[in-house]
Amino acid sequence: MAVYSIKDLEKLSGIKAHTIRIWESRYSIIEPGRTQTNIRYYTDDNLKLLLNIALLNKNGIKISKIAEMENEEILEKVAAISEMNFESDVQLDALTLSMIEMDEYKFDRIISTNIQQLGFERTMIEVIYPFLDKLGLLWLTGSINPVQENFMSYLIRQKIISAINNEPIAQGKAIPKFLIYLPEGESQELSLLFMHYLLKSRKFKVVYIGNYISLTDLKDAYQIHRPEFIYTIISETFTKPLIKDYVDSLAITFPDTQILLSGYQVVSQNLQSDKNYSVLADLAETIAFLDELNRK
Repeated sequence: MAVYSIKDLEKLSGIKAHTIRIWESRYSIIEPGRTQTNIRYYTDDNLKLLLNIALLNKNGIKISKIAEMENEEILEKVAAISEMNFESDVQLDALTLSMIEMDEYKFDRIISTNIQQLGFERTMIEVIYPFLDKLGLLWLTGSINPVQENFMSYLIRQKIISAINNEPIAQGKAIPKFLIYLPEGESQELSLLFMHYLLKSRKFKVVYIGNYISLTDLKDAYQIHRPEFIYTIISETFTKPLIKDYVDSLAITFPDTQILLSGYQVVSQNLQSDKNYSVLADLAETIAFLDELNRK
């Protein structure tokens, strides 16, 4: 059984610790445990209940009214709001709850409903990416455990792969081909998979060669496919003295190919070169580049 502090509840629910204490004393909604030194602690059940209460309260239901509801009524209203209200905060709260509960059905219902309403690309940009940002913050502050993070990452990965598989494979000699990969040590698989989707949905040819790719492996793939573009993400592998050397080696090794780079390390070091590589600073710039290329 997981144990949470009131600060953990604040981070996960977005409700201030002071407000949580007021709800406890005035409405007896949540009953924390106490250590031998009289410090509050909260269980998984406490957290799940608070997340549901927070979602209802943020959507205009007074806390006094929520306090009168049976648990089943709370769950029904949360489900209805999650499926009808597509505001970012509501979706983030609903996804956080599905993560804490490790509830695949709830996750699937939230994401599938968003895809029906917004389409897959907007769902990724407006719902999943903000959730991943929140997930990273919660991980850094120790408010979630690796099991919960891995559970959600796996489900998101499956959704992206399903979307990729639903797009037809581009055919034709004149269609630009992208070879996409992650260098050794990089772990941005979800971002690379989403890039695969963005390319395929815009009818480009894509060769996805995956993670932990050495320069030798990249050369082998290049010899077979001769792509017009090579795309990679460099966020954590390299340090300042090394990253430009690596990027320059890509440019020298593949002189007839345009190399596209993204990721924290590339952007933060402000790489500039007259060689055959370009930096895509963020997702919006990447999409704009692809759309412009698609219009040519």
